[in-house]
Amino acid sequence: MKMPVVIFCGGKGSRMKEETEFRPKPMVLLGGKPILWHIMKIYSHYGFNDFIIALGYKGDYIKDYFLNQEYLMHDFTINTSSGKKSLHKNNKKRHDDFNITFVDTGLETLTGERLLKVKKYINSDTFMVTYGDGVSDINILNLLNFFNSKKVTGVIIGVHPKSKWGLVISDKENIIKKFQQKPKLNQYVNGGFMVFKTDVFKYIKPREMIEVALDRLVKEKQLAVYNHEGFWSAMDTYQDVEEMNKLWKKDPKWKVWG
Repeated sequence: MKMPVVIFCGGKGSRMKEETEFRPKPMVLLGGKPILWHIMKIYSHYGFNDFIIALGYKGDYIKDYFLNQEYLMHDFTINTSSGKKSLHKNNKKRHDDFNITFVDTGLETLTGERLLKVKKYINSDTFMVTYGDGVSDINILNLLNFFNSKKVTGVIIGVHPKSKWGLVISDKENIIKKFQQKPKLNQYVNGGFMVFKTDVFKYIKPREMIEVALDRLVKEKQLAVYNHEGFWSAMDTYQDVEEMNKLWKKDPKWKVWG
């Protein structure tokens, strides 16, 4: 389906310097592949293969990864004098069917302006947007059906965040019954999988975060939320990296593709 997916990949990921000192946050490895690849695989599973990557911090790292993907996947021979390369392809290794536009949107640019800078590459009346650090088992087609039913400018997904702290559960006499480690909270937060009509650009201004535009949509009742009760996780800290890699080995719920 020819509906582009914009992925914000420009932030510095300062809360996880153990990883992002050397690579951009979307390229942090999850099961041996960048989390960006996992996000793209989710969309691709539902038939959306056209991506616009809004680059910033260490954007060349992301370009290099996809430009050299053939050589990362296969054995190859190189003649250092002529520069001639010969790939030794292993037919068992499957290639992804991604069509990617890479856009340098600036080192310090905020997300709203990053979206403005990729506008010229959006060639449909409706497009999707997400961040380069979150995965989910969300059904993208159901999300789009919800969007089409609401007749609004934008839809975000609502997900239940996990508490960063363990909760103390006690009885009426204040006797502790148990500690509940990082429970899922009842409230919803923006899970980052978003759908917009191109009318959204009327609400976005330079030098602003996209959340400011979302507030403007709210005031005009042009933003709806699709509450997702399934799996969602964002890679925000080094501990998240470790936990999500453990999940990949044990129960990767976001792996909706075959």
